[in-house]
Amino acid sequence: MSDEGTTSPPSLRAERSNPAPRALRGLLHRFAPRHDGRRGRSLIKRAAIAVAALVVVAIGSLAAYVASLGPLPLDEARKTSVTVVDRHCKLLRAYAMADGRWRLPVDATTGVDPRYLQQLLAYEDKRFWSHHGVDPLAVGRAALQLVTRGHIVSGGSTITMQLARLMEPRRERSLTAKLHQMVRAIELEHRLSKQQILDLYLALAPYGGNLEGIRAASIAYFGKEPKRLSLSESALLVALPQSPETRRLDRHPEAAQAARNRVLARMVEDGVVSAEDAAQARAVPVHRQRRPMPILAPHSADQATSAVKDSPVIRLTLDAGIQRALESLARDRALALGPDISIGIMAVDNESGDVLAHVGSADYFDDRRAGQVDMTRAVRSPGSTLKPFIYGLAFEDGFVHPESLIDDRPVRFGVYAPENFDMTFQGTVPVRKALQLSLNVPAIELLDRVGSSRLASRLKQAGAGLVLPKDEAPGLAMGLGGVGIRLVDLVQLYSGVARLGNVVPLQEIASDSKAERETLRLMDKVAAWQVGNVLLGTPPPENAVRNQIAFKTGTSYGYRDAWSVGFDGKITIGVWVGRPDGAPVPGLIGRVAAAPVLFDAFARTGQLRAALPKPPRGTLIASNAQLPLPLRRFRPAGDLVRAGSEQALRIQFPLNGSRIDSISQASTGALPVKVAGGVLPMTVMVNGIAAGEIDGRRQRLVAPPGPGFVRVTVMDAVGAADTVVVRIQ
Repeated sequence: MSDEGTTSPPSLRAERSNPAPRALRGLLHRFAPRHDGRRGRSLIKRAAIAVAALVVVAIGSLAAYVASLGPLPLDEARKTSVTVVDRHCKLLRAYAMADGRWRLPVDATTGVDPRYLQQLLAYEDKRFWSHHGVDPLAVGRAALQLVTRGHIVSGGSTITMQLARLMEPRRERSLTAKLHQMVRAIELEHRLSKQQILDLYLALAPYGGNLEGIRAASIAYFGKEPKRLSLSESALLVALPQSPETRRLDRHPEAAQAARNRVLARMVEDGVVSAEDAAQARAVPVHRQRRPMPILAPHSADQATSAVKDSPVIRLTLDAGIQRALESLARDRALALGPDISIGIMAVDNESGDVLAHVGSADYFDDRRAGQVDMTRAVRSPGSTLKPFIYGLAFEDGFVHPESLIDDRPVRFGVYAPENFDMTFQGTVPVRKALQLSLNVPAIELLDRVGSSRLASRLKQAGAGLVLPKDEAPGLAMGLGGVGIRLVDLVQLYSGVARLGNVVPLQEIASDSKAERETLRLMDKVAAWQVGNVLLGTPPPENAVRNQIAFKTGTSYGYRDAWSVGFDGKITIGVWVGRPDGAPVPGLIGRVAAAPVLFDAFARTGQLRAALPKPPRGTLIASNAQLPLPLRRFRPAGDLVRAGSEQALRIQFPLNGSRIDSISQASTGALPVKVAGGVLPMTVMVNGIAAGEIDGRRQRLVAPPGPGFVRVTVMDAVGAADTVVVRIQ
């Protein structure tokens, strides 16, 4: 009778769905007496219990073995060389690890050529993305090859197993060591993602000597990041880790080339690479070479690693392209100027205050030039480079205008008698020309009117640290360089002029914070624009284009320091030239030594020149003849002009230094100004901006800008003036 269409019993269905018990029972039946079914069933039962016990013991033994291994040394494996990168994450400098190894962090997704990854996985681990740490097919193939050929042909190790070996290196090659790798590989696959495993392998793989990881190898052997490798380079980097010491390019290029060609042949067999491409790659010779690790912005990198602790990657605001160009410029110009000359260059973005380039010396490794001394942070005499700030405060106070006339003549301030650089005098000149020609006498006369202490206080308020001799107060000599300042501070001040009087503190270590940095006040907007407009017309060096860069030069006493600082609408650059030891260099003049470097630096940034800001509202643009009578000529303090029996001009209210409660102005919303003496018409200025004329009763109501210090100036028809500073609170 046929059993077709009948339902099998449950035990039979289970046996058919899982043939393993049936096979085991059949195997045991071969050894059991056929005539005694009860005894056979007993043996099967005992065998099943024994197998189960063996499985339990094996699992327990494996668990005990895993526990004996201890935790995975992931923290140690993740340690890398400290790297300093630019604003675009390009490598500036890397520092070797404590034991001398170069191990650079790498991201397989964004930092490695995809074609290299394709070749690596095709050659080392075809099923990397699908297995769980151990590839049974690869292990079986390796075992079969060992049995049939009598020696190891391939190890059957996956990328994960190789990573386990790199994390816990062992000298012996044994089944125990292989088992250890397998267990660790399974553990790695459980703890990490495939991408993390690949990243770790690419960072730890050996490439000979003290090179670890594809990034260190690519930079050392090819001088570039592994993002864009040629086919020949990719195949070479696939081959090196299998025997890194015997295939080192700097020692065994022939062996490396042979290994590369074997990789290419395998890629052709597997269909990863075409035969034509492989032939072209094989034709590329492998040279004996190893390049040094890049060292861009070494001074910035040293300072950053000192400031930022326990961070494997430090990002700076620098631009690697600009940094490289300006380092080359400093090195070339220093060689032309002499063996003891060094150069410092600082470039910043006006809008953000980010430092784009920081060249601390002409050559970091030149001991004769004291290359490791950062001259951008050395305190030196600024020469005439502080003059624009004297003129800026004079413009702000409203007693002088760029088109005002000023006398360049012999003058004495007590025992101090300033002289011009060329020991001559120009006579009466416009204020604009006096600044452009860097005349000393007009600058000192304006500083005498502005006040040395006020200039020093304003520069300090804007973030510049001026250094004076011990127990010495600011004096008139500071206008000609009688004070110490750093190039970095000078560049920050000039960038404030480019920003129309507001200074942003410079930043060199990049921050992810979106908070805006607090701005510092340098001078009034109108005054800053006037300074920039005057400096834009300064005669440039020979063969340079006019009216593109607002700049100022300076030469310290004794020809020890040559300076040039300039800006356009986007970038401010400062240049210092001199000997680090402060020794004089005959003929070292800012206009001759530093200004050409400045203009060349602007050209090498590779950016188009940006125009300066437009004149702010309230800017008085007029010729000398169109200026109000008091502004047509500058007269020193105390040099008052009187007409007939008129008394000297004097502000009667408010009193100088007084404090005025803003509540008292609530009814009028204005501050009354009352004067005595002087010649009508008279002009009132508040913080350098015209606020109207004094009426026939010799008074005027003016609107103060708000709480804080307010400078009120009154000038009469013959040029006499008086000024008071009050505080609105």
